[in-house]
Amino acid sequence: MTTTFDRAAARGSAEFLRDKRLELSALTIPTGRGWAPLGAEVADCLVKRPATIGDVIAMLVTMQEILDELPPSRANNRVSAFNELYLKITRRVDQALVDGVNSPEFLERLDVEFAKRYFDAIGLWNDDDEDTPDVWEVLFKRAGDVEMTRLTAAMLGVNAHINHDLALALIATWVDVGAPEDDIIHPDYLLVNQIFYEEIPPLRRGFSDRWQMKLDKWVGPLDDWSQRMLVTVTRARAWDQARRLWLLRNDQDDFEQARRTMDRAASLLAEWAIIGDRVVSETGEVAEDWRDLLRRILGRDGKAA
Repeated sequence: MTTTFDRAAARGSAEFLRDKRLELSALTIPTGRGWAPLGAEVADCLVKRPATIGDVIAMLVTMQEILDELPPSRANNRVSAFNELYLKITRRVDQALVDGVNSPEFLERLDVEFAKRYFDAIGLWNDDDEDTPDVWEVLFKRAGDVEMTRLTAAMLGVNAHINHDLALALIATWVDVGAPEDDIIHPDYLLVNQIFYEEIPPLRRGFSDRWQMKLDKWVGPLDDWSQRMLVTVTRARAWDQARRLWLLRNDQDDFEQARRTMDRAASLLAEWAIIGDRVVSETGEVAEDWRDLLRRILGRDGKAA
């Protein structure tokens, strides 16, 4: 099967998406990038490439320990929020392999290839390498930004991992275990959706700030439903994107241009998510200030003091 790919059009789209992202964010990349003051520890963690899901879990545990010690203060590094979520999901996938799936070989290989993309991004950032994917750069350069909630930070990591890394991991997995056969391996792929469904509610409540918790109480289960739907849609899109990229795998130049366009689209989405987070938080703070002012003026019984 052959496919046509307009590399020039893809390049133009990638440049347009990057320009739009930079219009949204004036935040510059920190000088030297890296994971100071623990860059050496990060490099040591990444020396061994994971070969099994057990290796992935061990590396994520070590990475969690490192990230929790990075600025701005213990357990407040924003990348550590995503790593914490990722570790929980990976442990659940490991359990699923034991409980039984159609193709454990496929699911474990996918998990390993998936993790490699995350660890590669961390390593590139640690080496001050400009090839760090844009979508990971959006999160990494805000590692110490305490104005961004931990919930949003975790979601930025999920966005990078699903909307960029997942399609690439699928292709690497298919190279190892054979071309995609939807009727055999796709149900195993969808199993991870269920794991996300179960982890999203406690994630949101554990990572939310005070105002986000109040908003959560107002909307009830709507937030859980909408975020579950988002996972379903984005993971389905990643599968479809991988099927399209699979056709370009033998042309490195076309493949890389398509990957870059995918990266730029995901990074623009990430910047919009940050804007949304700031709007919600600032609106909540203003609303609470007005409520407190009215209470002081009228008294708690609603009558003028």
